[in-house]
Amino acid sequence: MTEQDILNLIGEDKWMVNVLYTAEKLNLPDWLIGAGFVRNKVWDYLHGYKREKIDTNDIDLVYFDPNGNDENADEELSKELKTKTGLDWEIVNEAYAHKWYTIKPPPYISSEDAVSKWPETATCIGVKTENGKLKLIAPYGIGDLVNLIVRPSPAFIDGGNVKNVVVERMQKKKWLGKWPKLKLEI
Repeated sequence: MTEQDILNLIGEDKWMVNVLYTAEKLNLPDWLIGAGFVRNKVWDYLHGYKREKIDTNDIDLVYFDPNGNDENADEELSKELKTKTGLDWEIVNEAYAHKWYTIKPPPYISSEDAVSKWPETATCIGVKTENGKLKLIAPYGIGDLVNLIVRPSPAFIDGGNVKNVVVERMQKKKWLGKWPKLKLEI
């Protein structure tokens, strides 16, 4: 699979395109929808699953605006979109998200920078619309994602053992039960 194949897969999914257009209408700066929104779609495809909509707990919409919303405003916007769409949105201005971690990293400089700090390389992925076209954001490329490899991202920091965090996330999210071809490489 190539990046264009992933974009085609997303572009052919009316549900995903509608979610992206809903996000686009918010006019948030430097935005993308990431993590399970893209990752799970690719893993479903590679496992031969055909679902009406992707299997994800929430829609992770991130943006970057140093002068924008705070956590409370983003929570309100998330609730508002959930009411309008029936989907569970998690909207986060990455300008403040670095403060959540046990070991405080330097502030992020963009949405892509923030995404590069997510736990697994296959999770460090996002998509957005730009000038009417889909654009993929993949700080570590798509190799691990399309080869069904789960490994810690090089920049993930959170005070604990990074390997344990990845294993715990795999177990908690029941990834191997959903996608049995996944390979953990730590």
